[in-house]
Parts: sequence; C-alpha cells; structure tokens
Amino acid sequence: MTTEHTDPLSRARAATRLPAGDLDRARRFYADKLGLEPVDERPGGLLYRCGGVDFAVFRSTGLSPGTFTQMAFEVDDLEAVVTELRRRGVVFEDVDAPGFRTRDGIAEIEGNYPSKGARGERAAWFRDSEGNLMGIGQPVR
Repeated sequence: MTTEHTDPLSRARAATRLPAGDLDRARRFYADKLGLEPVDERPGGLLYRCGGVDFAVFRSTGLSPGTFTQMAFEVDDLEAVVTELRRRGVVFEDVDAPGFRTRDGIAEIEGNYPSKGARGERAAWFRDSEGNLMGIGQPVR
C-alpha cells in the first residue's frame, strides 16, 4: 500500500505582505504613482491584485528594513514601465553591488531565472511611501 505524501505548502498560494506606518499615505502612493487601487480593504489593511496575484499593505508600527527586495513585478518592457513611473514621480534607486550596477536606473543581471528560459534579467528598484524596496524585472531571453 502506497501513501501519497504532499508537502503542506506545495499547493499553497504565496502572497506578499508589506508594512505601512501610514495606510492613507500608502494608498495614495499606490494609486498616484503605481496606478493601483485596492480590490478589497478592511480596517488596517488594503488588498491589491496584479496579474491574478494578491498582495496586502497593512498598518504596522514596525519599520520596513528596506535592505532587500520585498516584492517585485515582472514586466515585458522595462524601459516603458520605468519611464512611465518616473513621469508619475517614482524615484529609482542607484545600485552598485557585486555582480551588477544600475545605469540610468536599470541593471543588467546575468544568470537569473534559467528555469524561465532566460539568460538573465534587467531590473530596477524603487521604494514605496513606507520605505519598502520594490523591484521591477524583465527576463532577458
């Protein structure tokens, strides 16, 4: 007799949770700068949906460390997205780290995501109104 074993999270849906010290300020940032409106809200939290994936921004007294990418968006045309977000007032980070450096806000990163058939990625980073570090990436095929 064989027993099928399934890891408890193998079928789970992962969702990002981002802290916000000021939920109204965060809502304005996501609407005005990123063009995103919550699909649901409750006291202390806003739920957003992008490409069928949910993420939440929640009221928190803790501070975001902002030292690593906390959430990323994958796009088809990185330059067009960066240009539009800059037009809306988003400020992109300058990164000078081992293996990559941004030029005009965009980094070329070799070797990321071979499982997607990509030989690398182009990426840019910005902070939301609460200090959360967000990434935007485009796989290079």
